[in-house]
Amino acid sequence: MATSITKDNFAAEIENETMPIVMDVYASWCGPCQQMAPHFDSLEKELKDTYKFVKLNVDEARDISIKYGVTSVPTFIFLHNNQVKGRVT
Repeated sequence: MATSITKDNFAAEIENETMPIVMDVYASWCGPCQQMAPHFDSLEKELKDTYKFVKLNVDEARDISIKYGVTSVPTFIFLHNNQVKGRVT
């Protein structure tokens, strides 16, 4: 299961991670986010040895979503060595 990112675990889970990260930025009230969730979970099961999968709820971690310039959900952010390598909205 993907790790939920909060302000309390952000440094440990994102900033200090050396494995490539796929971040699902979502909101619980978002219909398209709910539709994407099973696909994200399936990819995690398939690729968990190669990528770290994390989830960021915009309502619970607003400051982090602002840091990454998220203006729409769902957004998928691809990180490596604490640098954004790509994003898909």
